[in-house]
Amino acid sequence: MKKFLTAALALVLLLTLAACGGREGKEDPSGSPALYGVSEVQSVVDAGAFSESLEEVDADTAFALYKLADYGLERENMYDASVIRSAGATCEEMAVLCFDSEEQSSKAVEALEDYVAGQITANEDYRPAEIPKLENALVKQLQHTVLLLVANDYEAAAIDAYHSKS
Repeated sequence: MKKFLTAALALVLLLTLAACGGREGKEDPSGSPALYGVSEVQSVVDAGAFSESLEEVDADTAFALYKLADYGLERENMYDASVIRSAGATCEEMAVLCFDSEEQSSKAVEALEDYVAGQITANEDYRPAEIPKLENALVKQLQHTVLLLVANDYEAAAIDAYHSKS
């Protein structure tokens, strides 16, 4: 079942990238429209992947929250971001971060993996019910874009998002 969910989430990631190719907005360094947008994050929300309403976080706050500077990145390297997260009741969140290069995205993956590990440690005693969500967190890189997903229902995110992109 875990392999199915991982494969389904990977498929969602790929379909999301394909679906947002025509999005208007800031362009990536290669001249293509940005790979992700708020609508893709919203589709996962609409799919019922989260147990509560999540709040938007601006790009500057996300850069600091994920401690990206500690991994050699500068705020200017992150040309676009869409981040939503719990106000505190859960550890649920979703982040789409777009960087100038694949190398920078690789550094961001390290930062996000360390962030999730830190969340697990910080919540073991405080919110033990959230640990399974964090242990199943999805951190993926595709080219110069990075995705973080900590959801209540990964299956809903994968299946519903897949159908909405058909």
